[in-house]
Amino acid sequence: MTAHTLTTPSLTTSYLAAGPAGGPLLLFAHGWPALAATWRKQLTHFAALGYRVVAPDLRGYGHSTVYGSPDAYRQENVVHDMLELLDHLGRERAVWIGHDWGSPTVWNLASHHPDRTAAVASLAVPYRSLELGLAAMLPLVNRDLYPEGTYPMAQFDYMAYYEEHPERATAVLDADPGSSVRALYRRGDPVTPGTRVSPLATLRRDGGWFGGADRAPDLPLDTAVLTEEDAEVLTESLARNGFAGPTAYYLNHEANAVYARQAVNGGRLDLPVLFLGADYDATADVVTTRLAEPMRAYCSDLTEARVPAGHWLQLERPDLVNAHLADWLSRMGITPAP
Repeated sequence: MTAHTLTTPSLTTSYLAAGPAGGPLLLFAHGWPALAATWRKQLTHFAALGYRVVAPDLRGYGHSTVYGSPDAYRQENVVHDMLELLDHLGRERAVWIGHDWGSPTVWNLASHHPDRTAAVASLAVPYRSLELGLAAMLPLVNRDLYPEGTYPMAQFDYMAYYEEHPERATAVLDADPGSSVRALYRRGDPVTPGTRVSPLATLRRDGGWFGGADRAPDLPLDTAVLTEEDAEVLTESLARNGFAGPTAYYLNHEANAVYARQAVNGGRLDLPVLFLGADYDATADVVTTRLAEPMRAYCSDLTEARVPAGHWLQLERPDLVNAHLADWLSRMGITPAP
């Protein structure tokens, strides 16, 4: 695996690459607060199979450009970054694979630029949800678990908190980046879906992250999700850049919704789509909510599967995630030459 840099007049994008140069291109987009390196278990696996795999640090992360204005983190800008990267790689199309905030990016790539998309896959976040903004997701939540009078924003209350208190949210996470990483990267809790209220549903009531504390709690590393090396790389990057850029991804819901509704074909995807849901993800809950229903109506070639893991399913269960991805690619005939 090698590290590379693409520099344009407005942006530097750092990225990891592996696998034979002529192999089918898989391009992985990470989410919040992650890095290209959090795809390591996918990059090494698919490179060994003969795919060309590339994972960038999205703007605001790693060694890519960090912008001061929240407007810079609109999805339209991130999509443009990915198209520049695709051009730089000398490819017409890629299989786009995203997780968390990388998911809206790959969904937007597929819906706005189907000519640059061989296929699209998303982990945890279904199509026609986050890229359309907070307001579009609220009608799809589980109101039996989150009565509107008590939990008006349901499990997405933290997104409203970011909009109302972005500086405070950033300051708490910045106070101790190592503890923040260890607190955020935890395995899924295999409780019965829909029976436990997410702590993210009460952030405004609690006064912010971690019950309103000024810093993250000092928890032991959850080695089911991160290795010591992974945690060190994430901590170093977030300590250097801060959480302001990553958090700004949450500050553009209305602009993102306007952009998403400009998709071609009314947003309908007629190319191959894979969605992997996480059984124990209390935020991107596709088990007890209607969050995935719009996706099913807008995708004509959809494959769905669920993984018994939490939000970080590609780290917690790389064996199953890689197997689902490999099987899907094989069924589509997107395989390396013998």
